[in-house]
Amino acid sequence: MPRWVPAHEEKAPVIKNALYAMKILHQADKTVMPAAILAQASTAVFTLFFQGVLFLKVLLTIIQGEATFQYFAKVLLLFFAVGMVYEVIIIVCDYAQNVAWKKVYKGLNNLIFKKAAELDVSCYEDPAFYDAYMRATDILTRGFFMAFAVDLSNLLGNLIALVLVIGIVTTIDPVYLLFLAPVSVVFIVQFMRSKLMYKRDLEMTTNNRIKSYTERTVFLKDFSKDMRTSNIFSVILNRFRRAVDDNIRIIKHYGVKLFIYNIIGSFFGELVPIVGTYSFASYQFINDSGLDISGFSVVLSSINSVRQTSMTIADSIAELSNVALYFKNLHDFFDYETQVEDGGLEAGEFESLEFKDVYFKYPASDHYSLNGVNLKINKGETVALVGVNGAGKTTLVKLMLRFYDATEGEVLYNGINVKEYNADSLRRRFATVFQDYKTFALSVNENVLCHEGTDDEKEIARQALIQSGVWDKVKTLPHAADTVLTREFDEKGAGLSGGEQQKTATARLFARDFDIAILDEPSSALDPIAEYRMYQNLIEITKDKSVVYISHRLSSAVLSDRIYVLGGGKVIEEGNHEKLMALGGEYNRMFTLQASRYTGEEVSELG
Repeated sequence: MPRWVPAHEEKAPVIKNALYAMKILHQADKTVMPAAILAQASTAVFTLFFQGVLFLKVLLTIIQGEATFQYFAKVLLLFFAVGMVYEVIIIVCDYAQNVAWKKVYKGLNNLIFKKAAELDVSCYEDPAFYDAYMRATDILTRGFFMAFAVDLSNLLGNLIALVLVIGIVTTIDPVYLLFLAPVSVVFIVQFMRSKLMYKRDLEMTTNNRIKSYTERTVFLKDFSKDMRTSNIFSVILNRFRRAVDDNIRIIKHYGVKLFIYNIIGSFFGELVPIVGTYSFASYQFINDSGLDISGFSVVLSSINSVRQTSMTIADSIAELSNVALYFKNLHDFFDYETQVEDGGLEAGEFESLEFKDVYFKYPASDHYSLNGVNLKINKGETVALVGVNGAGKTTLVKLMLRFYDATEGEVLYNGINVKEYNADSLRRRFATVFQDYKTFALSVNENVLCHEGTDDEKEIARQALIQSGVWDKVKTLPHAADTVLTREFDEKGAGLSGGEQQKTATARLFARDFDIAILDEPSSALDPIAEYRMYQNLIEITKDKSVVYISHRLSSAVLSDRIYVLGGGKVIEEGNHEKLMALGGEYNRMFTLQASRYTGEEVSELG
């Protein structure tokens, strides 16, 4: 299975990604870019050309007696009208952008969240994916889209102003353009500088992810007890410090080159144009070479405007190059195609699920987690998959649900390879309770139903909570099953114990229709009495349905029609409880050891 490729190992064409950013922005809101460009173009033209050059030229012409006051009044009135139009444009564009950016960020967040939910489960077990995901979300959290819009509008607006101002300078003396030529070097230098900054930031991605993880865990309730009763916080803090130190090393590594680029940019963008134009203008003025006071003042003002617009353009190009490079991360993220490809078949009512000589290894692993597994689950059958941790039980579930595909061999649903089915239609046939169950910062009802329920559906959720054994607790909450779990978003929210959370997660199974139930360690957080009651309820609601229990606690195995004992990624024993106990093998050893914990008998381990 292909792995995420670190972005710094690939080229990131600037123009292509800038066009991609414009396309995304246009899809999110059609007004945001026109409003930004119009606002910035108006600002640049009005302040740099009309105010900074044209108005000054007219004023000095009048002072020198080369124009009448009536002419000046007309020009002043024109400038006033232009200024009013400019103010109206700015107000309208600011309002349009405020509305548009809210739509843009809402739409882009929805796209990223939707894509993340569609990705293969394997991505979440790949550190490179988290780097790619962080770089994609950085586009929004660090304001790259807004920076892109500002930089692009700055570039276009100042280009317009630059052309107009250069036109004024050219009418005075084209020689001045020679002193502006070095500014082109700035464009090249800034482009190289932006690529170097992008490479630097990419190298810091993993360290920033470690910093982010530390910041999250310090404030999360789930980790607070362990941090206060062990030395684990010092370990995490040391990793945080190493990440910060490594970032400092990276910044220093690139710092010298960035400093040199800045010096070169300042020399060609600031020193040469200013010294050259000022010196030449002074020479012409002193030697009476046709440059009067009006022309001299306009030249200096114009050159300053040209220098300012040129530097702004250079900075905008550099920033656009830098920002556009980041859009490759978003582009790659959205273009990632899932490796678990959908087939064209809709999964029908469950009849059987079979593993035929299945081998599997995880993408990052060198060894197989499953080694030639053969097993079959038939309609209406209760099957237990048992074994020690790491035996391959949970891996089997991932293949049943097509979170992964088998490396070798076949997984058959109703006799047909699961690859032939639409993955969503296949998963809808299953009801699952996972070992690493999760409850969310939503109401109890929403946690059970997995959507906002009607009154009738809330009654279904109540019955499910009764069957899972947690209703007696839930009904005491401030708003019963409408109470939000955790206080993260609601001050009146409630917390549940580990066992109560597991019962709430299990209630999802009781609240839905299904063909086959998969329960991966469904009672790991329950005491023996609660575990017994839950299994009794499961037996009741799963009559005539298929059930797969996955556990290293064998209370569920006794209730099963068939038991598969796994070890080393293989099926090492098969049969019902009585048969396997009589066999005297691994199952007998495991069951006897567990039974001794409840009876208090001393039982020696069997070889």
